Amino acid sequence: MSMDAELKSLKIDRGRTGKKSSLAAKWIIGGIALFLLLGVASTVFSSLNRPKELATMVVPAPVAPGGSMSAAGSILDATGYIVAAHKIEVASKVVGRVLWIGVNKGERVNEGQIIVRLEDEEYRASLNTAIGQLESLNARMAEAKSGSRPEEIQRAQADLEQAKADGKNAVVSLERIRQLVESGVSSKQALDDAVARMDGFENRVKSLERTLELARLGPRKEAIAFIQGTINEAQGRVEFAQTQMNNTVIRAPVKGTILDRNVEKGEFVTTGFSGVGGPKGFVVSLADLSDIEVELDINQSDFAKLQFGQKAIVFTDAYPDKKYKGSITEISPEANRQKATVQVKVKILNPDDYLRPEMNATVQFQENGKQFQNSGKQEAAAELAVVVIPKSAVRNSSVWIVEGGKAEKRIVRPKGENSAGLKVEGLSGGETLILDPPADLKIGAAVRSKS
Repeated sequence: MSMDAELKSLKIDRGRTGKKSSLAAKWIIGGIALFLLLGVASTVFSSLNRPKELATMVVPAPVAPGGSMSAAGSILDATGYIVAAHKIEVASKVVGRVLWIGVNKGERVNEGQIIVRLEDEEYRASLNTAIGQLESLNARMAEAKSGSRPEEIQRAQADLEQAKADGKNAVVSLERIRQLVESGVSSKQALDDAVARMDGFENRVKSLERTLELARLGPRKEAIAFIQGTINEAQGRVEFAQTQMNNTVIRAPVKGTILDRNVEKGEFVTTGFSGVGGPKGFVVSLADLSDIEVELDINQSDFAKLQFGQKAIVFTDAYPDKKYKGSITEISPEANRQKATVQVKVKILNPDDYLRPEMNATVQFQENGKQFQNSGKQEAAAELAVVVIPKSAVRNSSVWIVEGGKAEKRIVRPKGENSAGLKVEGLSGGETLILDPPADLKIGAAVRSKS
């Protein structure tokens, strides 16, 4: 048999070998799938039982004015702003250009201290004109009261004597002409002319006698009274011009601190508000910072808790370790319809240099006649303790804390807020607080702090 024939006679039995290979492959695939399922299950189990990593913080100690326990007998906390009880915008009484300004923002000034000078050339010229008119009228009055001068009386006397002499001459001339007329030498017309001339001289003598008498008597009382009235009018013009010029020097009306400097040298000021970009309506604003108060908007639902004169404790976010005594000195007679609030002002009784207008402050109103007595029980302390926490930690009037690695829920009561966060009751301080708790967080869920 040849080699080719032997090769052709060889055959492979594929039936039995194929069945064994298929079964092995199935076992291998099944094992791999089972291994994967076990891995997935283990991962899921580990994920479900792994503690959630959440952002946390330790609740700070209770806070209140001065950093201690919440003040005894507090019935309401409210936030507002410090304002000056009497803020003054010092304006000019005259129109003019600023020549000099001698104060800066924040400086303290005394009552009557010069703070601004305006240019006064026009006002000085008006004053000089008024003074000149007054002096002229005073001289006229002096002349009137002094009466006629001796020389004027002598002249009037001389004029009278001359008139009398002329009158005598006229009488002599009349007699001569009458004789000539009777003798037929002169006409009747010449006699009439002589009589008229004599009558004229007689009237002139009487007039000059009256003039001499008036010269000796001086001016009439009515003329002097008229001059006096004119003098009074001129005196008023002088005083007004002097006041206008004095008003170019602007002084501090009260003792206080400069809150704002509204003008600079060269700027124009007016006596009233002229709009943006126009002349300035006031030069500086100032206030006495020893007389300050806190302005609050109290919800109408809390308004019934307060009354005029009620005591309070005031503290600021800027200086939480300082507390100030206060009392209600003003309650608005009407409410704010839009905000549903009533404005209340609390006067700070012991202010210091740390307080500034427009600084935000928290006022803790005290319940009259009641003081908190520490019973020594932790529950009572926790009930009245006030802590400040982030607003993001509060959800539906509740917070989540961590106890023994588990999430627990606590109900809290808001007691106001400040720049650091929300003030609440219901926590004693020292708890581990969960920040931004997820919506699906369950009581008892395993949690741990996120590193």
